[in-house]
Amino acid sequence: MSRIATLLIANRGEIACRIARTARALGIAPVGVYSEADATAWHVRAIGRSVLIGPDPAAESYLRIDAVLDAARRVGADAIHPGYGFLSENAAFAAAVEAAGLVFVGPDAATLSRFGDKASAKRAAVEAGLPVVPGVDGTHADPDDIARAVLRMGLPALLKAVGGGGGRGQRLVEDEATLAGDIAAALREARSAFGSEGLLVERYLPHARHVEIQIVGDGDGQVLHLFERDCTLQRRHQKVIEEAPAWGLPAALLERMAADAVRLGQSVRYRGLATVEFLVADGAYYFLEVNPRIQVEHPVTEAVTGLDLVALQLRIAQGEGLGLRQEQVSRRGHAIEARLYAEDPAQSFAPSTGRINRLRLPDDAGANGIRVDTGVAEGDSVTPFYDPMIAKLTVHAADRATALAQLARALDSVAVDGVTTNRDFLRALARDAEVAAMAIHTRWIDARLHALIKPEAGGCDRLWQALAAVLFVMTGRVPGSADPWRNRERFTGWRLGLGGDVQEAGQRVTLSAPGLPAEELRVGPLGEGGRVVVHAPGQPPLAFDATEIAPGRWRVAHAGDAFVVGARAGGGLVEIDAPDGTLLFEAAPPLAFAAGEAAADHVLVSPLTGLISRVLVREGDVVATGQTVAILESMKLEISIRAAVTGAATRVLVAEGAMVERGQPVVEIMPEGDGQ
Repeated sequence: MSRIATLLIANRGEIACRIARTARALGIAPVGVYSEADATAWHVRAIGRSVLIGPDPAAESYLRIDAVLDAARRVGADAIHPGYGFLSENAAFAAAVEAAGLVFVGPDAATLSRFGDKASAKRAAVEAGLPVVPGVDGTHADPDDIARAVLRMGLPALLKAVGGGGGRGQRLVEDEATLAGDIAAALREARSAFGSEGLLVERYLPHARHVEIQIVGDGDGQVLHLFERDCTLQRRHQKVIEEAPAWGLPAALLERMAADAVRLGQSVRYRGLATVEFLVADGAYYFLEVNPRIQVEHPVTEAVTGLDLVALQLRIAQGEGLGLRQEQVSRRGHAIEARLYAEDPAQSFAPSTGRINRLRLPDDAGANGIRVDTGVAEGDSVTPFYDPMIAKLTVHAADRATALAQLARALDSVAVDGVTTNRDFLRALARDAEVAAMAIHTRWIDARLHALIKPEAGGCDRLWQALAAVLFVMTGRVPGSADPWRNRERFTGWRLGLGGDVQEAGQRVTLSAPGLPAEELRVGPLGEGGRVVVHAPGQPPLAFDATEIAPGRWRVAHAGDAFVVGARAGGGLVEIDAPDGTLLFEAAPPLAFAAGEAAADHVLVSPLTGLISRVLVREGDVVATGQTVAILESMKLEISIRAAVTGAATRVLVAEGAMVERGQPVVEIMPEGDGQ
């Protein structure tokens, strides 16, 4: 097989950038693809040369085999790397690539067919002698048949789409009363997201850990393992934090799992990278599935082994073999990866769309054991069409405790404005005592979610809001002037004149931040020694001594405490590097948020941009608080839009199949007791 000269990367975002980085290092020219929505995306800018392959929806661009192959022909590519997601596990795509005379960087079509279907993968595991999760044999598509299978096996049960992957296409059934609705939702998601209604019915293991083995094969029967990763920290069956090695599990058990994973790979003469996933419970392990591609969490394996997994993929694709023996693969230290998403943990992790106005990731990315993989930059937008990942933060340290502390500090320095993120949720996980003790299971986040997403306790929130107002005013002062208010006797910042009540003097600033009410604060004027007083409605005044000691660095004193913080202001934002992490405040015109929200209960709006897949009420229907009135599909997720009050649906403002924007009205409800 000849050497690859030009590699088409049939993907987007951070994985496209990551593949391009290794390709260049190996002397291979990378070429990207993009949809109309991604015309100015970071991966297009970073790769350098990219080809337009279609409109915004993935089904009309990144999932179009003909468009990807046409792009490869146009640029004279020798090979195509599918990354993860999209076409990476599509057997028809792999076959079409090879039929076109190109190299597919991954397993052959037959292997993809076998492992791409969960039922087929389970049969292959049984044939190779691997233990599997107990369940009902076969694939089921008839709702009544599925219900009988579940009741025969007993609850709790897990319904799994045969074409699912990446944690998606799974639904837990715990109550017989919800069984019919759960089955209908699982079949609907299987059809819309994976193109198949087939479901597996398996016993649910309630306190299991999720451990996976990374394997790599040359296609000629030689298969190695690159040790394990622990992926137990999940929400909605999707991974949040991954690490290597799997801390606290017996070495003998992990060695048996690795041997089983290798045996499964050898049984199909596996080519390329694959991850064999297991559940571990009560001292035993059970085969779960095979992901026949590179994984999102591959950086933790790279960190502990020192191997470049994309380079391994390309080496194998060029017919050069593994270049490794099992005894040459070793590992060092502990690595942990956290996935930073544009999503709202307080709203069932609903994706958050919009323009990223501010993005700050760890300054020491790539150094001191911290690695950042990202596919967006400041000014880019998170759209409803694709995965809302912003970045992956991976830390590597000598031991797990140090790695967790390092991850927490890295997350502290992250600042994002314009979209809601899971940063604070990840920070809470990194500092949780049960996570530190590995006293967790795959449903642990679901059980602890309220505690993990509630605002941190303490009395410093308003203090930081007040300080943000001070720094917002002082960083916006007239160049060359030490006093943003000039001279209080002649200019207060808002009015001409002499004297006046100090509470009436000063500049007004309205600041908002997650978890804090937006309030109008009065700042100043500047007193002796840099003294500034902040007045807030119904609160005692707060006094600060603030002095800029270097550009963006401030010495602040308050109530006998002194500290140094970094602060940046601009574009209506104030960013403060507080001791407990980076805080981001948004400034707005005075009283911008001072309106009542009673009407918001009457009109239900879409929480994000997406497709209305079902409308469940008609005009005149009576709905109860919490009742689902419509179902929204966005980024392959189903989101229920629920009534906030009990009353009559007076207007239904959307139809099934309609695209809606974030904040667009969906249903108007007249609450009980209100006049018509």
